[in-house]
Amino acid sequence: MSHVATVDAIQTVKELFEKGVKVHVVNMGLVENTSTGKLIFNVMSAFAEFERDMIVERTQEGKAIAKQREDFREGRPKKYSKKQIEHALELLKTHSYKQVEEMTGISKSTLIRAKKKTKH
Repeated sequence: MSHVATVDAIQTVKELFEKGVKVHVVNMGLVENTSTGKLIFNVMSAFAEFERDMIVERTQEGKAIAKQREDFREGRPKKYSKKQIEHALELLKTHSYKQVEEMTGISKSTLIRAKKKTKH
């Protein structure tokens, strides 16, 4: 949740309080429209936002450290090697997508994407 979403959540709870609604916050319990209830809610919201910011910061730091490695590659690792894809595309010349998928385990959508790439 971003800072804006946190502010929206606080605003929503304030509006609910004004309507006489008691808010049950998971892991926190019932928060009522009292000075103490509002204080607790605002402090918990601030900590939640702080925790999210820290997670983002640590993720960015981890990525920066990982990028220093020579073998760093962004994104998910490839499931199939170039050789496996080429073999599957070769099989497509004489077999259907379904047959090639059954033989290689490579899905039809992956084969279609690979086929499009080789045309360019």
